[in-house]
Amino acid sequence: MQTKAFQDYYPDALAHCYGCGRLNEYGHQIKSYWDGDESVCHFLPESYHIAIPGYVYGGLLASLVDCHGTGTAAAAAYRAEQRGMDTEPAFRFLTASLHVDYLKPTPLGIELEIRAKVKEIKGRKVTVEEWINAAGVTTVRGEIITVQVPDQLVQELLQARK
Repeated sequence: MQTKAFQDYYPDALAHCYGCGRLNEYGHQIKSYWDGDESVCHFLPESYHIAIPGYVYGGLLASLVDCHGTGTAAAAAYRAEQRGMDTEPAFRFLTASLHVDYLKPTPLGIELEIRAKVKEIKGRKVTVEEWINAAGVTTVRGEIITVQVPDQLVQELLQARK
């Protein structure tokens, strides 16, 4: 795996998301990487990410699927164009649809592995299928449909931060 995460390439103006923004000191600050044709992220829920004693809150799990999926979509767009993630224009994707299936309760105190695979790239839309594993057991499956943020909006955000 590469040493720099997908999210590390996000321009500062686009790096404030609660789930994946490296500049959000209160957020999850997830880090996603390619692992062959799949992407992978690891996250250790804190004791306050509780649903019921011993188990992770489902909203947290959905946010992990959401943010790992948008990061994977961006990385896939760069890969499809055969260019580095540090090249312009910057690709950023937003969630158009998020579907999450909770298969089993996800235990607290275990590092979670979030994996994803690009299902389809069609124009400015990327569909990603994902799953969360806890100690080798798949507890969550999800699918996210992402839409590329228009280049003009990305440029406006970047200019506003200068």
